[in-house]
Amino acid sequence: MAQELYWDAIYEIVLALKARYPDEDLEDVSLGDIFKWTMELPNFAGEPELANDEILGAIYQEWFEEINPV
Repeated sequence: MAQELYWDAIYEIVLALKARYPDEDLEDVSLGDIFKWTMELPNFAGEPELANDEILGAIYQEWFEEINPV
């Protein structure tokens, strides 16, 4: 069984989202999508009320950087 994820595991969340949604165009992804998809990850155990724009934005940024390395 995979280790449980919480909101502070930004990079691990990104890897899970990238694997689950490999063909997503991040230009079409909202913070609401990231929240919903993160909550739907099978090993995500974070509390929904702890999410905020800063955390969701950090997930988005890390995902963007992961698929667009410099």
